[in-house]
Amino acid sequence: MNTIDLTKLEEGESGVVVEIHGGHGLIRRLESLGIRVGKKVTKVSSQLMRGPVTVRVGNSHVAIGFGMAKKIFVEIKK
Repeated sequence: MNTIDLTKLEEGESGVVVEIHGGHGLIRRLESLGIRVGKKVTKVSSQLMRGPVTVRVGNSHVAIGFGMAKKIFVEIKK
């Protein structure tokens, strides 16, 4: 199983969320954005130097902070 954090996904690459390292507040916030364990996410873009990461979840585009993205672990689907 190839598991990496969301910041390491390449643009256009997809993965399924397998783990979120964070407290209840972070997990609830991400769930409100549609990001939860078992969901497929596709990285749309990211900024240089620790800027926000934009991902597509279903039909929505969501921008999340770099620190938050580092706590979301995905399994890459080739």
